This record gives sequence, C-alpha cells and structure tokens, in this order.
Amino acid sequence: MTGPLQISPDTAIKLSKQLNVPIEHLMHMPRHILLQKLGELAAAEAKNAHGEPSASDKPPEDPRT
Repeated sequence: MTGPLQISPDTAIKLSKQLNVPIEHLMHMPRHILLQKLGELAAAEAKNAHGEPSASDKPPEDPRT
C-alpha cells in the first residue's frame, strides 16, 4: 500500500481545482489514476488550444428559435 502523494501543498491545491476533486481525495488517489486524469486534462486543453470550442465556449442558444 502506498502513502499520500509526495507533492507540495501549492501543487495539491492547483491540481484539486483543475481536476475538480477534494484535496483529501487527491492526496490519496492512486498514482496511475492521477496520471490518467492529468492526461485527459492535457488532451482537453490541447483540443481547446487548436480552436475547437468546448461546451463552455459556445454561445448560449436563443430560446426564441
């Protein structure tokens, strides 16, 4: 069994916000799961950087149409 992740408090806070998970969960998350989530986050950011709009980037639909 492994212990908590060996990351700085600042890094833990930033990752917690980016991954939308509580810090307590992040610190005890298995390393392979954390790496998978970071990969998914990086892929999503790369997709957005290439001009593909995400759901939050799209303008709201007009309810009158």
